[in-house]
Amino acid sequence: MVDEILKPDTHTPEDEDFKALLEKEGKVSFWLEPGQKVKAYVISITKDYVYIDLGGKTEGVIDVKEFKAGEEPLSIKEGDEIDAFFIHVKDGVKRFTTRLHGYSTIDLKGIRDAYHADLPVSGKVKSSIKGGFEVMVGGVKCFCPISQIDIKPNKEGETYIGETFPFKVIGFEEDGKNIVLSRRAVLEQERQEAIEEIKKTLFVGMELTGTIKSIHSFGIFVDLKGVDGLIPVSELGWDRNERPEDVYSRGQELIVKVIGIDWEKNRLTLSLKALKEDPWKNIEERYNVGDKIKGRVVKITSFGAFVSLEPGIEGLLHISNIEAGRRIKHPKEVLEEGQTIEAYILSINGEGRKISLSLENPYKEEPELPEEGELLDGVVEQVMPYGIFIKLDNGLTGLLPNSETGLPKGTNMKKAYPPGTRLKVGVIGVNREQRKITLSRVAAESIEERNMVDQHLNAAKGQSEGEKKLGSLGELLKIHLNRGS
Repeated sequence: MVDEILKPDTHTPEDEDFKALLEKEGKVSFWLEPGQKVKAYVISITKDYVYIDLGGKTEGVIDVKEFKAGEEPLSIKEGDEIDAFFIHVKDGVKRFTTRLHGYSTIDLKGIRDAYHADLPVSGKVKSSIKGGFEVMVGGVKCFCPISQIDIKPNKEGETYIGETFPFKVIGFEEDGKNIVLSRRAVLEQERQEAIEEIKKTLFVGMELTGTIKSIHSFGIFVDLKGVDGLIPVSELGWDRNERPEDVYSRGQELIVKVIGIDWEKNRLTLSLKALKEDPWKNIEERYNVGDKIKGRVVKITSFGAFVSLEPGIEGLLHISNIEAGRRIKHPKEVLEEGQTIEAYILSINGEGRKISLSLENPYKEEPELPEEGELLDGVVEQVMPYGIFIKLDNGLTGLLPNSETGLPKGTNMKKAYPPGTRLKVGVIGVNREQRKITLSRVAAESIEERNMVDQHLNAAKGQSEGEKKLGSLGELLKIHLNRGS
């Protein structure tokens, strides 16, 4: 009869009025729900029970065994305030438990009450059977499916046999002939409770130790004792070019800093970068305008290339500072990612976090431009579809158009003049405003021929007019004969 009164769907409006009256007087409502948590005071202790005051003349009892371990003295005394959970009414007495992790029930009715109260019970795993385990709760046989024995069941099921665990009663059918238990439900509840407790202690700016749970292209998930946080890839470090999988591994322990909390969206944002000193701090003390530096090309765009000088510090090599006397449509014509280069610092803006670079030293004195008709030596630096760039011995760069190579149209210039080939070239054009030099192999032959004639003419000075003419004509004839051969 008492059990029927406990059912909430039997309450009448008059019952509710009476309930409100009791609560107004500061007394615990008689209509306790199974599993309901209450605060109470210990009023007396006997051999078998601890009696608690629920307010007014209402009392309840808790098994004294819950407060005693072996021969140890009781862990409570009269007057102590405790938290207890309502189980059921038996023989007119309200029964409670403090063992949220599983109280011992010795009969079928107790298991049924635990099922309705959503409270755990203590059970001993007796044996492994098809699909799960046989568990004894008191003297009652129950069944725990293998998927419910743990959050991640151990393949070696024998490890659970003989152990006593708290279980939730998730199925009570056929008047107790079919009782299904779940240890997993208890573990998940404990984990969630632990997470909620951890959440209360977290705050932005806090430093924590966690373990890497998984690694992705967008960042790393870190387990902080039950709570997962994300380190976005942008917060892994100042060097944005490192790939997470190349630097970190699952199970690795990290010290992280909390930089964002949003429990409504269940997001916890972490950072490793926030624990490291900003490399841009005092940048002007480490680098100076005009310095020649080494760096690695980490990114190429249509407008230039980004060069890593150190972790977290990158400089921009603009396309206009890559050309170095040549015309290019894209930096990829000259540079490639991963390449190590030498460059010069044009400007430093620490506040704006910018460094400008140049392949050529803009502060050195530029060599004088040659005159048209000069014969120069140089080395093939780069072969392009329209011509060949020659690095001249005076430090300047000139363009040898395909039409001035003296080779037939359609010749493979890369095979004819591979980079590193030394050539004599003649200057046929000089743009002094743009400092561009146009070169020619065809003109070089004519210039070289003219120079040879001039040399012989000068050597013939002091000789008779007839001898000079004969010598000059003989040398010219020799030159043409050699060219013909």
